[in-house]
Amino acid sequence: MEKGTNPQLELAREFVEHTSQNIFLTGKAGTGKTTFLHNLRKDSPKRMIVVAPTGVAAINAAGVTIHSFFQVSFGPQVPGTTRIFSQEGDINSVNDSTAIRKLGREKIGIVRSLDLLVIDEISMVRADLLDAVDEVLRRYRNRYKPFGGVQLLMIGDLQQLAPVVKDDEWEILRKYYETPFFFSSLALKQSQFVTIELKHIYRQSNQHFIDLLNRIRDNRADAETIRELNRQYQPGFIPGDDEGYISLTTHNYQAKNINDSKLAALKGREFIFRAKVEGDFPELIYPTDDELLLKKGAQVMFVKNDSSPEKAYYNGKIGKITRIDDESIEVTCPGDEEPVEVHREIWENMKYTLNDSTSEIEEKVLGIFSQMPLKLAWAITIHKSQGLTFDKAIVDARASFAHGQVYVALSRCRNLNGLVLSSPLTVFSIKNDDTVKGFSRQIEEKPANEEDLNRAKIEFQRELLFETFDFLLLIKRLQFLIRVWQENKAHLVGNFEEVVQQVLSRIQKEIEPVAVKFLTQVNQLIGNHPDAGTNNILKERLSKAAVWFDENLEKIVFLPFRNATFETDNRTIRKTVNDALGRIAVIVSVKKASLNHLKKDFVITRFLEVRSKAAIEPLKLLSPEIVQTSGTRQHPALYAQLVGWRQTVAEGSGIDPYQVLTQRSLQDIITKLPLKKSQLKSIHGIGKVKLQAYGSQILKIILTYLIENEVDVPFPDDIEESGKKKPDTKKISFDMFKSGKSVQKIALERGLAVTTIEGHLAHFIRNGEIDLEGLLEQEKAKRIADWIEKNPTANISQAKEALGDKVSFGELRLVMAYMHFLASN
Repeated sequence: MEKGTNPQLELAREFVEHTSQNIFLTGKAGTGKTTFLHNLRKDSPKRMIVVAPTGVAAINAAGVTIHSFFQVSFGPQVPGTTRIFSQEGDINSVNDSTAIRKLGREKIGIVRSLDLLVIDEISMVRADLLDAVDEVLRRYRNRYKPFGGVQLLMIGDLQQLAPVVKDDEWEILRKYYETPFFFSSLALKQSQFVTIELKHIYRQSNQHFIDLLNRIRDNRADAETIRELNRQYQPGFIPGDDEGYISLTTHNYQAKNINDSKLAALKGREFIFRAKVEGDFPELIYPTDDELLLKKGAQVMFVKNDSSPEKAYYNGKIGKITRIDDESIEVTCPGDEEPVEVHREIWENMKYTLNDSTSEIEEKVLGIFSQMPLKLAWAITIHKSQGLTFDKAIVDARASFAHGQVYVALSRCRNLNGLVLSSPLTVFSIKNDDTVKGFSRQIEEKPANEEDLNRAKIEFQRELLFETFDFLLLIKRLQFLIRVWQENKAHLVGNFEEVVQQVLSRIQKEIEPVAVKFLTQVNQLIGNHPDAGTNNILKERLSKAAVWFDENLEKIVFLPFRNATFETDNRTIRKTVNDALGRIAVIVSVKKASLNHLKKDFVITRFLEVRSKAAIEPLKLLSPEIVQTSGTRQHPALYAQLVGWRQTVAEGSGIDPYQVLTQRSLQDIITKLPLKKSQLKSIHGIGKVKLQAYGSQILKIILTYLIENEVDVPFPDDIEESGKKKPDTKKISFDMFKSGKSVQKIALERGLAVTTIEGHLAHFIRNGEIDLEGLLEQEKAKRIADWIEKNPTANISQAKEALGDKVSFGELRLVMAYMHFLASN
């Protein structure tokens, strides 16, 4: 099947590669849907993953199951009640069929960078399962867009096998869904999708047979159709051993009984070929028996395409074993001149991973199943025959129980001559769903065309550019972050809220208005020349705008966040804040990467690539050091000491830090600076028990900090410690100075800083008990006094900043004390 010979396949390929439009690719059995998927996987420029509703379908599509990738539990997924649990959480304790596990970090990276989600065998996907996928994608991407903004390619034929829904499950789901089929998904109804129906049938070439199959498929089987097909009814038909017929049954037990009895009837030795299983390959998805019992003369079917250059067989090809021993098998197929020598093949259970160095989505092999690519093929179930092609088949559809089952069975045959009915068909054995029929009629009336494609291409380019220059989502994320902070303010400290408010305000005032005007220009330029790749005027405007927006993004968002600080002792709140911040980081990182690309060019494939990588590895807005040690703008060193003391006490007692002192208590201490136990009792969260246990330790930390850092606060005369009056530390320094010791000598003997001793002596200069002369050089004292006289309202910090490192805080205090003495006398 060549790409260029099929206009519908070409159209589907164009929609996938050059638009963001969701696509339902359908078509009758044998129209090349599976081949299209395999070709797409080989060379699509978009980052994609392939999922399917069942393990067997996933293996056949070289993908993974929907449930395993999206961590969705089995059972009905009730809209609006789906809950997402962490992978570490005990999900069994909840026992909720609507539970979804949180994705791991690697899967989150894949989801954030995803361009295209392919769902094979979409006819078997229930509406509630598709909505669960929507919920996961929204959680990790854009919550405001269906499926998080990921493009869907849904492949399948609604006239074939339908989703499985038990009566008790449907009793729950029918309140929310019109039908169990995927097209009743609430999320899908919120989005638009185009339908492309493949017309050319590759499997059958006889037009009469094709017409009969179409009548069955479209529920147009009249009496004449049934009569025509029943001409193939041959009661008691027993094919010859060399004819290569396979029986298609409705139930597993029927197929097994036929295969077992046929094998037992063969004479000769029975050989057992045991599968080799490595790694993770669940038994549920084994492509053939793990213990394959075969004999010479057994009819077998190949269950894999030949991986060798010879391509001697394909999945579904029927033949007979003509030679067999413990190591090898030869199978002779009708019409082949030479037998096929069969060797072990391998199947891989896949997992999608992210390459750390390239940030590309890659397929990782979880497990390998190695076995002869054969299974007994006198019979197979209709369900397992989907996707296969047979030259000769015996169909027993009298026990048909599901929509589309008869059509799937009949359409496996290449031609009418190779079809035998073991029981006659009736109109009652052909089951079709009227809802499917109505939906199919709607999509047939509005097939996608070239005009739709061109419109979708333009919209895709516009969408990419609008996402880059639109700041509404970022504004919403910032508003949410502020709301989280305000709701948990009692447990948070730092300047974080102030910074976020500032960032939000500046985006709304300085960036958003410019973005709105610029997007109006972009819209006009695209309208004048839809192909952005050749629209040089648009490219020039994009390049200039990208420079401006990138510079302002750096100045207004990145720089302020680098100075933002926050701390909390509540792990849940910290995680909530960090998660919200992480989503903001993804948005601004993607914008920055997109803008950097637009500075040079606008090539969609490259544009998608840089966006995806930025989503996987977003830039850090806050450094971990700032987040964890930020504390408060007031006395950060004291805050850090108290936090460290609290952590030590908590670890020694085997309790959480907040049980020692809460964040609010720490903040209260920093604000009030209590110096005795009576003051400490007024601190929020410190009662009698905590005062008794920790009071002396806390007061000692505060007092030491204040003395060593010369914090100018009114020291009470009766600072208590262990019930005793604390000695007057200033008086001790005064007595030592009066005895003739220098400031440096006093500091050395007392183990205190020189500036601390100078602060002590300043007290006595202020009341005239010590003269400034002898403590400070006259020239330095005059320079300090002159500056203070010129700046009478300045505080000590401003004086220190103005006079520089050649003047200490202690020296400033000495001069200020002396000037106070002069002014008061």
